[in-house]
Amino acid sequence: MKLADVLNKKQLRLVTGVIIGVIVLAAVITGGISLMLLVLCIVFAGSKEYVNILQHKGFRPFLRLILVVDLLLVLLTTFKRFDLAPVVMVLGTIGAFMAVLFKGRQPYIANVATTILGFIYGGWLPCYVILLRQLEQDSLGFFTIRLSAGLGFLTLLFFTILLTDVGAYLVGSKFGKTPLAPIISPKKTVEGAVGGTIAGMLAAMVIGFIIDLHWYQALIAGLLITAFAQIGDLAESLIKRDAGVKDSGNALPGHGGFLDRADSYLFSTPIAYFYFKYFVVNNELTLDFISFTRRAMNAVGL
Repeated sequence: MKLADVLNKKQLRLVTGVIIGVIVLAAVITGGISLMLLVLCIVFAGSKEYVNILQHKGFRPFLRLILVVDLLLVLLTTFKRFDLAPVVMVLGTIGAFMAVLFKGRQPYIANVATTILGFIYGGWLPCYVILLRQLEQDSLGFFTIRLSAGLGFLTLLFFTILLTDVGAYLVGSKFGKTPLAPIISPKKTVEGAVGGTIAGMLAAMVIGFIIDLHWYQALIAGLLITAFAQIGDLAESLIKRDAGVKDSGNALPGHGGFLDRADSYLFSTPIAYFYFKYFVVNNELTLDFISFTRRAMNAVGL
């Protein structure tokens, strides 16, 4: 007897969510090979779902090329050679055009565009999970747990998104009345978004206190992460709605596909990485902004 036959939809969703959460949290803590394998699994499964979704629209992205580019990006990131990622992106872009030019069928530019979007959306963006984990970490840490600032930042990201989802669901299901994006995602409400934002920011403040962030740094991080997590969720809904599909897949019982679970991280993780790297770990941009503001005020006589 299948588990889905024993549990109702909410119970199945909860069980699957707990299992996913434990696996992700374990990979986040251990980092190194564990995190690389987790990201590769999500990237490969998500890219396949992305291609399947777009095929409903009549587009034909080149999955093999997307997977090759994804693999190279993840490997380069893991081995701290993300500086070579633009080389892979350029070659991948050229490869997308060549694949269409010499495929022997109608050379639709949409197939080029959706292929390039595929390895940006499904390969480039997820790499920031690894980059965030590696912040302030000198060694690769393949076989030992390396405690670093990046571990704290990624843990904060994880719990902020988790509480954003929980808060949005609880508040939205009970008090939700005003549609947030009725055409793209009819079930999402403004009230749910506000509830998710508050819950996510509270989670960031708690984790920020534990990892010794200043309260305002944790508050800003929480606001950025919860906002872009919800934007990422809507972005994936846009892709599915345009293609006329409900879920990206059915690999995760009660949750749909891998993209359905990872969508909140695709935009929020790069934003979190940029914030923590340039405004928390290295505050040169903050100092540059303050200096620029002072010069501008002096220039106008203030």
